[in-house]
Amino acid sequence: MTGEERADGGAGDGSDPDRVRRLDPATVDRIAAGEVVTRPARVVGELIDNALDAGASRVEIAVDGDGTDRIRVADDGHGMDREDARLAVERHATSKLAPDGDPVGVASLGFRGEALAAIAEAARLELVTGDGDAVGTRVVVDGTGSDPDSAEPTVTDAGRARGTTVVVEDLFATRPARRESLAGPATEFARISSLVADYALANPRVAFTLEHDGSHTLSTPGSGVTEALLGVYDRETASRSTEVAASAEIEGAGGRDESVPIAVAGALAYPSVTRSSRDHVRVSVNGRPIRNDRIAAAVRAGYGRLLPDSREPVAAVDVSLPPARVDPNVHPAKREVGLRDADAVADAVESVVADALTGADLRRKREVDTGLDGTLEPVGGDEGERPAAFADAEPVGTFRDLYVLAEDGDELLVIDGHAAHERVNYERLARAFEGESVPTVPLDPPATVSLSADEAAAAEAHADALAALGFETEPFGGGTVRLRSVPAPFGRAADADAFRDALAALSDVESAGTGSARDDLLADLACHPSLKRGEFDDLDDGGLRDLLDRLGECDRPFACPHGRPTVLSVDEATFAAGFGRER
Repeated sequence: MTGEERADGGAGDGSDPDRVRRLDPATVDRIAAGEVVTRPARVVGELIDNALDAGASRVEIAVDGDGTDRIRVADDGHGMDREDARLAVERHATSKLAPDGDPVGVASLGFRGEALAAIAEAARLELVTGDGDAVGTRVVVDGTGSDPDSAEPTVTDAGRARGTTVVVEDLFATRPARRESLAGPATEFARISSLVADYALANPRVAFTLEHDGSHTLSTPGSGVTEALLGVYDRETASRSTEVAASAEIEGAGGRDESVPIAVAGALAYPSVTRSSRDHVRVSVNGRPIRNDRIAAAVRAGYGRLLPDSREPVAAVDVSLPPARVDPNVHPAKREVGLRDADAVADAVESVVADALTGADLRRKREVDTGLDGTLEPVGGDEGERPAAFADAEPVGTFRDLYVLAEDGDELLVIDGHAAHERVNYERLARAFEGESVPTVPLDPPATVSLSADEAAAAEAHADALAALGFETEPFGGGTVRLRSVPAPFGRAADADAFRDALAALSDVESAGTGSARDDLLADLACHPSLKRGEFDDLDDGGLRDLLDRLGECDRPFACPHGRPTVLSVDEATFAAGFGRER
């Protein structure tokens, strides 16, 4: 269609729905608000940024329900006078960026002036602040009325010591589609809890408290990173960790012999304290929690071979860089940043982590519970009989404390012990899950499991799924649960880490939403009780025999649940040729 045809065929009065038109300012503001305020956790993050930028030494967060009902964030920062408080809720008004300033290299956590205004567009916002004067200021903006675009701020006197309190109520009241797109209350709060934990570990000299529906779920004293680790996780994790603090000069990406100062600080849990998911490697830059795969991978690389197979570390690492080397604009939620010296930063982080772990007391308990005494139900023939695949194999020993060596006729079998045990446990779980009910084994006495704040929130969100898996729990107060029973395929080999793995796996299943999610979950759960490198030398010939028998009863004995081979074979002719023999 040509321009002339378009002009002739159009309505000519601006009513043609296909015409390109400018949006009115009110609609532009509401779209911008949606870009900033996408879910309750985003509101909490913006308000924490403001509190930290105000120099707060204490930040208190309280959440009702999923956060759409009410969010309250209070700090003891420097506060604002009346004029600043009035301007703070206006679009693109900020104290963190000069009118003609470049947001790249900004030193503050938050620089977007639209944050409070955007929140007010989507909720009722009350800001009470004081800068030390006798009279403080209250500013109220209500975006929940029938005409939120015409709402004007109401400014009155208020009693408030130095600091700021922001209360957000009825979030997304005028945006039903946004509210309906949120997950359940427990899941939304779990996101908030995880975010607050990130901030607490990234800023260990600031005291954080998080309250949910009147109950305290997280508290850190602001006295250091080990104490923050205790508040976010538990006493075992905090006591089995080491602090890290190092500074260096790295070569800048700009060349010309440019050097850039860098500091790395945080806490590293010992390799005996691990998780099944990577979510517990928490990374921050200049106190801003971020997602950065390159730095997180550098932290894991610093652990090297200290970690057991398929396990992930618990670590909190903050990288301090000159603001000019950091671009916070690469992600709309400020959860990712651009680093001018990304490779050099990652190399420095890996080196610092490796050095910090050198010489630390990394001993592991060597109590081994194989769970190999009971057999799988035979499969195969008309009556279920099947000759075991390794019935004639005779174990002759182990190699490198991982590989099981067995003689089978004219072949030498080399079995990856961990992969084999993983296959056994996986098929036990899979067969138990084929029926409507999952057999369980009671724990006597029940196991007490200390959960981090975000793990406790996840446990609440996935309570029904955990029960279906065979984990019977009951609250024990203070972020602690009692584990009364575990899935029968685990026997007594299940422990607190297996329960935590189930929590992490369920969260991954929820995020993935794929048809293979259940199999992935079973594979993750099967990994935990499986023997790992360092434990096979403790098995006698009878234990090795049990492993071969149980593997032989599996439907697919020659691959682990993740698709890796379990058995390699070398025939006698290969040895004979190597030694120059005919046979």
